[in-house]
Amino acid sequence: MGNQILITGATGMVGKKLINTLYNNGHKVSILARKATNIKNATVYLWDVYKQTIDPNCLQGIDTIIHLAGESIAEKKWTKERKQQIIDSRVMSAQLLHKTIKETQSPVKTFISASAIGYYGNRGDEILTEESGTGTGFLSRCCKLWEEAVDEGTSYGLRTVKFRIGFVLNKSEGGLASLEKPIRYFVGAPLGSGKQWTPWVHVHDIVNMFVSAVENPLYHGAYNACAPFPVTNETLTKAIAKTIKRPVWPIHVPEKVLEMILGKMSILPLISTNTSAQKLLDAGFIFKYTHLEDALTDIYK
Repeated sequence: MGNQILITGATGMVGKKLINTLYNNGHKVSILARKATNIKNATVYLWDVYKQTIDPNCLQGIDTIIHLAGESIAEKKWTKERKQQIIDSRVMSAQLLHKTIKETQSPVKTFISASAIGYYGNRGDEILTEESGTGTGFLSRCCKLWEEAVDEGTSYGLRTVKFRIGFVLNKSEGGLASLEKPIRYFVGAPLGSGKQWTPWVHVHDIVNMFVSAVENPLYHGAYNACAPFPVTNETLTKAIAKTIKRPVWPIHVPEKVLEMILGKMSILPLISTNTSAQKLLDAGFIFKYTHLEDALTDIYK
């Protein structure tokens, strides 16, 4: 018999694919959305994170929550207000879920949440395991507060899983589309030094990580949700160019130029996080895409 699962942030890149995969695996899916909408294979309930309102019926019979909700990191410039909104959308949503679980005495047993490799900050060539501490800067602070809000569930007995997600490869969506665009128009070049580590993961594998955490009760705590072989920004840029048959300029885009274009958000493609996926492998997770070239070939086939 399948689980009864409530998903937040279900209209995002991962959430859309996750609904269908869970449904096809025999699970019953409900989602929380900000406005009424029809979604195939799912029951929709409404909530408003900033007003802290939620339909308490959303938790009837629910045993598992998958928490993906949060404002886009890369959608708008990082003003002081926008950065606070990015944090609040993650922290306040988790707090609202915990509050509602307690008030309704719902049967939730498992709370699975997205997080991000931004947790570690800019760490150069250091190999980062889930035991590595947080870094400095906005991204690290955001992820730390996010995970702390999720971890509230451990105080009342929930099994808590957090996936620190890397650079997700998916055609026409997310970071890959942004990185591909200049390459496709013959102005592709490595960013900054090009030596910064980029932990990547195919969207297919991300979806299956969440499914595995639902179905395998041994998953617990934080996991680096990245393929086993991270690559440098220069390697990633050249691999994309080779796959879509475009050249790469023999120069690098200076950090100052990126800062002029992106403002404080320029840190996103410049931080170096050399993550280890060993904990996921030890948990028995089997990646479909372990090598970058195979993942890109699938995406652009």
